[in-house]
Amino acid sequence: MAHRPRLPATYAEPRLRLLSEEMRRYLVPGVISAVVVALLAVLAFGVSHAGQSNQLAARVSRGQTPAAPNARMRLQLLGSARRVSLSSFHVKVVMVNVFAGWCVACQQEVGIIKHAEQVLRQHGGEVLGVTYQDSSGDASTYMRRYGLHYPVLLDPADNFVAPYGVNGVPETFIIDRSGHVVAARTYQLTSNWLNHTLHRVLHARA
Repeated sequence: MAHRPRLPATYAEPRLRLLSEEMRRYLVPGVISAVVVALLAVLAFGVSHAGQSNQLAARVSRGQTPAAPNARMRLQLLGSARRVSLSSFHVKVVMVNVFAGWCVACQQEVGIIKHAEQVLRQHGGEVLGVTYQDSSGDASTYMRRYGLHYPVLLDPADNFVAPYGVNGVPETFIIDRSGHVVAARTYQLTSNWLNHTLHRVLHARA
């Protein structure tokens, strides 16, 4: 049986180099395109989840006081069959703290919230918890474990917090007596920030 003669190395190598160059010509742009598409998807995801929160917080930081979103939305009260709304606390200063039982940062700010609860109640105000991606059982365990007694609204579908732009926990919003957001904290509380903010809001002229 006749064998096909082997190409000399000096002839085969240029053809292999040419084939390699052609592969790179099509492969590299394809890889770059895939990376760009992936990056754009990540950026779009981040903007869609952070935009509203940044917008509300930015408005408040500029001195604006937008009306509290979803003030009349009625949610189930933790440990009760009753459904109440933020507007139920009208004419009170309300600190809305969005939390979850699994949230480590939420646990770390418990002491600050307890102090805020005492200060607010001395002035007729209230702390109001709102759950975020958490079950009622976990929220109940959390409240018992840390000896917290303020009312908590269950928001299993995140419908209440959506217009606040909440995309993580903890987040805290201070609502004045007229029902407007006057302070926003989109990450863990500090004593200095909260003490200064509560003093300013509680002693503001009506």
